[in-house]
Amino acid sequence: MALIPFPNNTPAPVPEDDFDQDPDALLDTDGGGKMSFLDHLDELRRRILYAVVALFIGFVISFFFINDIFDFIMRPLQAMLPPGGTLVFTEPTEAFMLNIKIALIAGLILASPAVFLQLWLFVAPGLYSHEKKWAIPFVVMSSLFFVAGAAFSHYVVFPLTWKFFVSFTNDILTFMPRISPAFSLYLRLLLAFGLVFQMPTLVLFLARMGVVNARFLIKNFKFAVLIMVIASAVITPDGGGVSLVAMTGPMILLYGLSIVLAWLFGKKKTIAA
Repeated sequence: MALIPFPNNTPAPVPEDDFDQDPDALLDTDGGGKMSFLDHLDELRRRILYAVVALFIGFVISFFFINDIFDFIMRPLQAMLPPGGTLVFTEPTEAFMLNIKIALIAGLILASPAVFLQLWLFVAPGLYSHEKKWAIPFVVMSSLFFVAGAAFSHYVVFPLTWKFFVSFTNDILTFMPRISPAFSLYLRLLLAFGLVFQMPTLVLFLARMGVVNARFLIKNFKFAVLIMVIASAVITPDGGGVSLVAMTGPMILLYGLSIVLAWLFGKKKTIAA
């Protein structure tokens, strides 16, 4: 009886050099190396350190002009008080710490390009090479929108909120606000609007990476509005709804701008032939 030979299923020999290669490196088609968890922590520490240095430099510069910046922020508050009204402080260090806080927030605005640059440099190792080219647009857009949000809060939202509180003054009640709570209200609104105005920047880069698109944003518009209202209610400090409405309105407009940016610059789907 003839024997039927079995097919030779012996695997082909693997070159010895392949055993020395990292399997993850074989999958890395972008030429970038992998970072361990400790490497990420070290990178995060370095970026935070650089951001703090930039903030300190901005703080020192701002402190040289503290009197002008103080008048720019606090004069409008005092001007909206009832005739004869003034801001007061009751603790020995309260006025001094107010100047420090004002210099810090002014320094943050000055250092915002450097801070956003450090944020980009921390995220950049996880991006593809063609995505890393968006570093300058990211830094410029983030800085401009942060300053725009801060300006909108200073010139529009905070005066409306402040007038709402001042309006309760009558012949029985006299509004004599302390400087610390007044500036805390100002600072909270300023930072909130600075962050809220980052929406177009965030959506633009998510769209460039293919995470979201204009159709997705339009489809979920009603849910986005609900989230905006809830977020505004949590972030805004007054219970009267003045700053809530003042924040929700711009957020809806920014969402509309985000849809346009996602449509113009979003990742296009390629149609197979």
